[in-house]
Amino acid sequence: MSLFKARDWWSTVLGEKEEFDQGCLCLADVDNSGNGQDKIIVGSFTGYLRIFSPHSVKAGDGPQAEDLLLEVHLRDPVLQVEVGKFVSGTEMLHLAVLHARKLCVYSVSGTLGNVDHGNQYQIKLMYEHHLQRTACNMTYGPFGGIKGRDLICIQSMDGMLMVFEQESYAFGRFLPGSLLPGPLAYSARTDSFITVSSCRQVESYKYQVLAFATDADKKQETEQQKLGSGKRLVVDWTLNIGEQALDICIIPFNQSASSVFVLGERNFFCLKDNGQIRFMKKLDCSPSCFLPYCSVSEGTVNTLIGNHDHMLHVYQDVTLKWATQLPHVPVAVRVGCLHDLKGVIVTLSDDGHLQCSYLGTDPSLFQAPKVESRELNYDELDVELKELQRIIKDVKSQGVWPMTEREDDLKVSAVVSSSLDSVSQATNVEVGADSVPSITVKITLQNRVVLQKVKLSLYVQPPLVSTCDQFTFDFAVPDMTSVVASSVYLKRSYLPSELEGNVVVSYSKPTGIPRVTQCKFRLPLKLICLPGQPSKTASHKLTIDTNKPPVSLPGLFPDFASQSDDDQVNVMGFRLLGGSRVTLLASRTSQRYRIQSEQFEDLWLITNELILRLQEYFEKQGIKDFACSFSGCIPLQEYFELIDHHFELRINGEKLEELLSERAVQFRAIQRRLLTRFRDKTPAPLQHLDTLLDGTYKQVMALADAVEENQDRLLQSSAGLRSATHLLILLVRLWQKLSADQTAILEAAFLPLQEDTQELGWEETVDAAIAHLLKTCLSKSSKEQALNLNSQLSIPKDTSRLKKHITLLCDRLAKGGRLCLSTDAAAPQAMVMPGGCTPIPESDLDERSLEESAELFTNHKHLIAETPVPEVAALQGVLE
Repeated sequence: MSLFKARDWWSTVLGEKEEFDQGCLCLADVDNSGNGQDKIIVGSFTGYLRIFSPHSVKAGDGPQAEDLLLEVHLRDPVLQVEVGKFVSGTEMLHLAVLHARKLCVYSVSGTLGNVDHGNQYQIKLMYEHHLQRTACNMTYGPFGGIKGRDLICIQSMDGMLMVFEQESYAFGRFLPGSLLPGPLAYSARTDSFITVSSCRQVESYKYQVLAFATDADKKQETEQQKLGSGKRLVVDWTLNIGEQALDICIIPFNQSASSVFVLGERNFFCLKDNGQIRFMKKLDCSPSCFLPYCSVSEGTVNTLIGNHDHMLHVYQDVTLKWATQLPHVPVAVRVGCLHDLKGVIVTLSDDGHLQCSYLGTDPSLFQAPKVESRELNYDELDVELKELQRIIKDVKSQGVWPMTEREDDLKVSAVVSSSLDSVSQATNVEVGADSVPSITVKITLQNRVVLQKVKLSLYVQPPLVSTCDQFTFDFAVPDMTSVVASSVYLKRSYLPSELEGNVVVSYSKPTGIPRVTQCKFRLPLKLICLPGQPSKTASHKLTIDTNKPPVSLPGLFPDFASQSDDDQVNVMGFRLLGGSRVTLLASRTSQRYRIQSEQFEDLWLITNELILRLQEYFEKQGIKDFACSFSGCIPLQEYFELIDHHFELRINGEKLEELLSERAVQFRAIQRRLLTRFRDKTPAPLQHLDTLLDGTYKQVMALADAVEENQDRLLQSSAGLRSATHLLILLVRLWQKLSADQTAILEAAFLPLQEDTQELGWEETVDAAIAHLLKTCLSKSSKEQALNLNSQLSIPKDTSRLKKHITLLCDRLAKGGRLCLSTDAAAPQAMVMPGGCTPIPESDLDERSLEESAELFTNHKHLIAETPVPEVAALQGVLE
């Protein structure tokens, strides 16, 4: 029927497999910019709320990123969005979002950006109402003739109208004879609500009649109204239209008249204020949505009607004025002013096709170019081609992303002093009787251009601290060099999880664009431990295998060797500043090293230092094929004990904080009672309230001290758990010969970056990461990959699930599973069993108890006893 198509001004597709309906689209100046430009607000049944400010694009170009002002996932399905004066005390426009069981009102605001990233928009929840009944739709307006604000009326699925006076709930009324909810609209001129009932008749109810009718909390109360109890809810007028309505819209002609437009399944009705029919139009196609709007001709109304034949018809009263074709079936249509273009038609389909279009045709301005008959100079073309090839080659040699400009703006380097400070800078230490040393870190900054707001931060792992960790600089001229120094020392009586530090420098370029650069440094082992006597007995032992002959330990650790140890080249002792001891042994007959200590987490730093120094030693010798391996059992049992201790401290901290909160509430209640007694003009006995106040105060102080003590113990336990985690990752890497990428994935799973808090702790974070690995790259089948993980993390009841997942991770690595970021690259579970691990049938793995699964990777305290007898004798002979 149509000779013309709707001219596409701007369009996009919202999300993937999202659904929309007629209430999901709204146009308004929701951010109160005051420039007369409307924004497009779209909500979906999957809970996404999007706000667009479209700009015209060239033919063939898609929507730009800056057109999307805001995208928020509200979790609950969005049934309808409206914009009005919904907040008391202001006439600013706010956004109302209707969910099935909740009504939320938001404030939308924008912040101007000072760089080329553009403006930033955000929404703020002003208030919300939780609904007792499932909502269907809503309408708004100045109910009762109030000025300067809008009230909201929500219709529930069982036919109840709930009226909200902005932040407060006003009343609720059941419509008489309601079976199924229909479309709902408000007429400001007559102050009435108009809907279409399940009896297929248009009904009008006065707001005053609804307000003074008997309150309805149950649907059965409407039957009592018929018996005369309270004021009866009486309909103002009705009109039988003989079909179900799709939508209702009310358009005012002037202050003395308005029209009610009803879109039926086969007809289109226009009614007067009193319910009389002004006109009706029988439609040729099944309609899907409509929008009446004022016409330029006085006394007439234009109406846009979309149908299921991809058509959009424009009627002036009952006369068809224009017909245009759309690329989709619209479920909602609006008209607004976008980017100084008035009268833009915005349509939305049920599958998320959002289009801004206008009516008319675009003239064809194409003209065939004239053919030039000049002769080509092939010599000049060859010279130009060689020049272009040279330019391309130069660009390729520089790289796709030239980072030299960004890196040369500021150069940062950190150098650790080769010796400890002659006078220790350690203050307020809690290490005990040992004198705590300190070491100086010198940081050099050199700028190439003028920089602003230069701030340097020095980070070390707790309980290591620095004498000064924040510096500021002013690089007012180019090519300046600044040097700062800070001393690092051990403050508490336990060990850090790493000896690496980090220097982070943030600054702004003259254009205002912020930049960040950083560099790392490594602290020496002698900062946290001293030479000590070797110990013959230890509770925890590890054996590291190498492929090269053993190296003299005093030569490997010259900073810990003494003259009395010259005859003991295969044993060395370390005394940590916290008080524990670690012994390092080298086998005389085999290529093995053993590390032993009384505490499992203390093995990490010495083991890591041993491997680093061995690699450095053999690199200086020109040997490149040096490798370390681990053939013992993975010490999961000791690792699980540290996890349980850390989790127990978290639970204790949560209980102590709850108890402290209860005592604080009790303390404030007693204070209010005493204040009331003291203010009373007539003296009254205190009835031992002063004694109760004193006792409660002592309990509050004792609980506060207990919370602080538990927090200190939790920090110490977190450091120990982090050290044990580093050791576990190292052993798994040596055990399975993991690559650097696979080790990085394992570290990302076991060592989250965020700090341990009561709201989000180490256990639930690591459990979610390991479960993700088990369901992706380490999955047994595609059925496991299809399982969805819980998106909400909360503190678990116990650690059994986490320990089971760690055991399962080690088991699947032992069977040949490999870590990767792609779910399609999951390696088959080959039966490769290094070490002393026996295979576990996949069918009954999940049904085994945690104890049975953990036994396969348990370190039975003396792992060296699992080695062949001659090597055990050789290792033990060192200590005899």
